[in-house]
Amino acid sequence: MKLPEQKIIEWFLRIALSASFLSAVADRFGLWRKELSAWGNWDNYIAYTRTLIPFLPNSIIQFAGIAGTLLEVACGIGLLTNYRTSLLAKCSGFLLLSFALAMTFSTSVKGPLDYSVFTASAAAFSLSVILSQKK
Repeated sequence: MKLPEQKIIEWFLRIALSASFLSAVADRFGLWRKELSAWGNWDNYIAYTRTLIPFLPNSIIQFAGIAGTLLEVACGIGLLTNYRTSLLAKCSGFLLLSFALAMTFSTSVKGPLDYSVFTASAAAFSLSVILSQKK
């Protein structure tokens, strides 16, 4: 049986990770005010995607941006449900870790540290452990 504080921690992780994914998606579609945005629109997001994975041909960058966005939406919404949440938490952890590593190798380690991408990845993996202990 779970202690009440364990349930609170579980839901705090779910909501925080979900909000982060969905906020980033909202940003690339221009749903945040300009002064609050990292990208502000799809074109800027795709340009940043090109920076993160420069080894991909330009013809595939748009697809990579769409795939990343769809994964973030799926993880962001899925973490708020009780459907295969442990698996979604692991997928979220790997997705965030791949972002952190891409940022590290294409720009520097400062970006993923400043934006706590490694921390978010660790939080997602921690959530998967919490959820797997629930069984």
